[in-house]
Parts: sequence; structure tokens; C-alpha cells
Amino acid sequence: MKGLFVTGTDTDVGKTWITSLIARQLRAAEVRVGTYKPACSGSEMDANETPLWADIEALAEATGREFSTERICPQRFTAPLAPPVAAAAEGRTIDAALLRSGIDWWRNEVDGLLVEGVGGLLCPLTETETIADFAVDLGFPVLVVSRPALGTINHTLLTLNVARQRGLNVVGVVLNHATDEQFESEFVLSNAEQIERFGAIKVLGVCHHGAGSVVPVGGAGLAGSDWFSLFGCAE
Repeated sequence: MKGLFVTGTDTDVGKTWITSLIARQLRAAEVRVGTYKPACSGSEMDANETPLWADIEALAEATGREFSTERICPQRFTAPLAPPVAAAAEGRTIDAALLRSGIDWWRNEVDGLLVEGVGGLLCPLTETETIADFAVDLGFPVLVVSRPALGTINHTLLTLNVARQRGLNVVGVVLNHATDEQFESEFVLSNAEQIERFGAIKVLGVCHHGAGSVVPVGGAGLAGSDWFSLFGCAE
């Protein structure tokens, strides 16, 4: 099955936004794409006092609500904590087998699957595993989402080091403006240049807050075909 694993340098860097953006662009290019998040923690209440997970809703919306939210994310927890901690707060445990078997359903349903991680690569996913362990088992190429802010060079390089130490194939970095904080374009460009130089990686572009595309410096936005070319196969 072809797919792409989306991770971040931290929580709240915009992994869901970028994953959803890619899904929408793939659908516009007539690629049948699915979205999957192995676990999600941190819910809100809707008008009917029913728990609602914003990340899952965004991923469902990005695929035209063609697939059930249970398929998109089979394990959800209410507390905004790392999944095993959030599960324990509810007297539950993470089902490690379900994390992986939840992907199997997608194999004959889509042309490619976007898998969004939780937090960063070293975020605990189960009592004994991190997101990196899951990504290694999955075998998809990895896209790293980073902030454009001060400190992003260090955070991104650390993430790249962890990924490569684990044998993961990182295909690029996206600098995402997760908030409406403004940064000088020269500052963002400088960060991108340093990440490319010291990380030996391609910064694919920048996504501005609320934008619907990732735009390389001095070029047109990436299209669905560009994203699909980054997808790799996993058994």
C-alpha cells in the first residue's frame, strides 16, 4: 500500500492542517486518498455534550467525509495527554494491535494513505512504544512539519536525527505557520536554508496560517501530483 507518514517537531505545529491540505489536493487530482491517525487524545464537547475530536473531524472533512471517523481514528481519549497517559486516566490501555490492524482496512479502499502521528516522533504511543516505533513498523516515507519560529532549526534537526537513526526515510520538511504570528520572509527563508544545509534535507515550502497550499520560495504551490510522488510503499 502506498502512503506517507506525517510527523511534527512538536505538538500543535499543524500536522493535521498539513495532512488535510495534502488530502484535499490529492482528491482534487483525482487520487483516492484516506487519512489515518492511530490514536487521538484531547476532545471538546459539541452542542449535545458529545465528545468531539477536532483533528479527526478535520481529517474526515478533508476526504469529503467518505470514510467513517472510526476508520480514520480507532482509538480516542478525552484528556489532552500522550495517548497511554490519557488512556490510563480513563481506566483503559492502548490496544497496540489495533494501532496497526486499523490500517489494514484501507488497503483495498484507497490509492494512498496519509497517516498522521501524535505529537513528535518520541511521543509515547503505548506503554512501551513511541510514535517512531510505529512509523518504523509502518514503513512509509516521512514528512516533517515544523514551525517557522525561533528554535525551529534545532527542533527540526533533532527530529531528522531521530528519524534517520531509526532508519526512516524523510522526504522533506514543511514550515507551517500554525498561528497568525507574523515573521519576516527573510527570517523564514534563513531558517529553511539552515535546515537544508545542516539537515541535508529539502524544505518543500511554507504554509501560511489558514492557507490552502504549501508554497516553495519563489515558486508555485505544490499540487496533488507533487505530493503523491512522495508516497512510498509498505507491506
